[in-house]
Amino acid sequence: MSVEPLLSLTLRDEQAVFVLRQRGREVAAALGMEHQDQVRVATALSEIGRQVPGATVTFSTTDTPRPQLMIVVSEVGWGSGTPDGVAAAARLMDEVRVEDERITLTRRLPGRNTPEQLAAARQELAASAPTTALDELSVQNQQLVAALEDVQAHRDELLQLNAELEETNKGVMALYGQLSEELEQTNQGVVALYAELDERSAQLREANEAKSRFLANVSHELRAPVTAIIGLTRLLLDPRSDPLTGEQNHQLQLVRSSAADLLDRVNDLLDLAKAESNRIEVNWERADLAAVFGQLRGTLRPLAKPGVELVVEEPPAAGLVTDELLLTQILRNLLTNALKFTGRGTVTMGGWVAGDRLNIAVADTGIGIPAAEQPRVFEEFHQVRGAHQTGGTGLGLPYARRLAGLLGGVLTMVSEPGEGSTFTLSLPLRPPPPDEADLPRVGRALLVADDPAARRLLRQALTGMADEVAEAAGVRSALAIAARERPDVVFLDLRMPGGDGTGFLAATAGDPDLSAVPVVVVTAADPADFTGLDRAAAVLAKEQLSRRAVAEVLTRIVR
Repeated sequence: MSVEPLLSLTLRDEQAVFVLRQRGREVAAALGMEHQDQVRVATALSEIGRQVPGATVTFSTTDTPRPQLMIVVSEVGWGSGTPDGVAAAARLMDEVRVEDERITLTRRLPGRNTPEQLAAARQELAASAPTTALDELSVQNQQLVAALEDVQAHRDELLQLNAELEETNKGVMALYGQLSEELEQTNQGVVALYAELDERSAQLREANEAKSRFLANVSHELRAPVTAIIGLTRLLLDPRSDPLTGEQNHQLQLVRSSAADLLDRVNDLLDLAKAESNRIEVNWERADLAAVFGQLRGTLRPLAKPGVELVVEEPPAAGLVTDELLLTQILRNLLTNALKFTGRGTVTMGGWVAGDRLNIAVADTGIGIPAAEQPRVFEEFHQVRGAHQTGGTGLGLPYARRLAGLLGGVLTMVSEPGEGSTFTLSLPLRPPPPDEADLPRVGRALLVADDPAARRLLRQALTGMADEVAEAAGVRSALAIAARERPDVVFLDLRMPGGDGTGFLAATAGDPDLSAVPVVVVTAADPADFTGLDRAAAVLAKEQLSRRAVAEVLTRIVR
């Protein structure tokens, strides 16, 4: 705050109120305040000055906490209560404080004033002579007219802005209507497209089901007469039958060969129909790769043409869990094709482990497959043109790829015309996890086993399949829980202290409320050692207990 005030005056009569207003405006102007702020200061002083005759008004500046004009009205002596002018002044100034016979008004300044500027302001104010009340009233009227003109200008500007906003709103509403109409048309098109896609999908499903039924029916219908033809030719060629001429013997050999070839094709059709209709059940177990490789080596070596060597390498120690029968079918198909199209050189099968997968490659030095034909080698009924058309249905490789998919693997091919082909089967070492969307669901499951580890393993396997899981460590507590909670399925251990699982089976079979609850026996013992297991809906071996095995059991027994 400056040491010396800018101005000080005393309100001796009503005429002094006009002088106070004039001086307040002059002080604000000398400190660089804008015109509107000058009017604010003058009006606030006018409101207070009329109600505090005899008071002293002092104008000064302060730099704390920021540059501002400070006006102190002292020795007000208004008696009890706060005058109405204080409330009006508070709306015009930044702050108005009322203390004992003292009113302090502050208004921020546009900038900091130097001591020289303040000294110049004092000189200017000292040289200024007060005007008459009439002059101040004229100035006040001019200010009022200017304020009214500003208000009118703002009003006109606001009206113009409202008009522009209304026009903009009209344009926005028109655009919104246009976009809504276009969106509605687009939605209708999307709905129609989805309806068409659903219809096409239904048609494709029906066509695929019809094809599968046709393949299955035709295959079954053809198997019987073809098998009969093979049987009849075998009887006619039997040395114990009536003797045949050489020509008859040759012709019957051709009939039997053709019938055997036809039976192979019929079997291919039947296998493909089973694969497409998902009727092939995968039996997950630990595979003996050495036995699989040895069997293929022994059975397919006679098919090798002169000048072709079949090399089946020793398999890696992979610890593979898969369906051994389906794996053998895939590899036999690949080796048979390789031997069929290899005139000279080698057909080699070998395997290796990469991470958590087993890769088995069948490579040959045969004629290879043209680049234009390679994308279609896995299509059903497609046969590569040229030297590759040696008979067959064109179903072998598509069937092998479908089986690979069932085992969670992939079948790929690399081929170079004139140099040979390599087919690679890549399988997971462990069964792939089931699709969560296809998992069976049950409401309540009851786990009955005395071993906490066994119950924990079952509970983990049921994750995502059972909404609620209850546990019991013995037959008696299990019967009480079953009677109270009515589970949808029970997993039962056979050997437990205090009574084996057959007692639980017998008790639930005699209870009308529990007799329909399916019970899955989970045991490490031989089920043949127990009687009364006919009540069990399924039996799971503990060493084969897994999430997939539990899901497959629930899929069969829960409806």
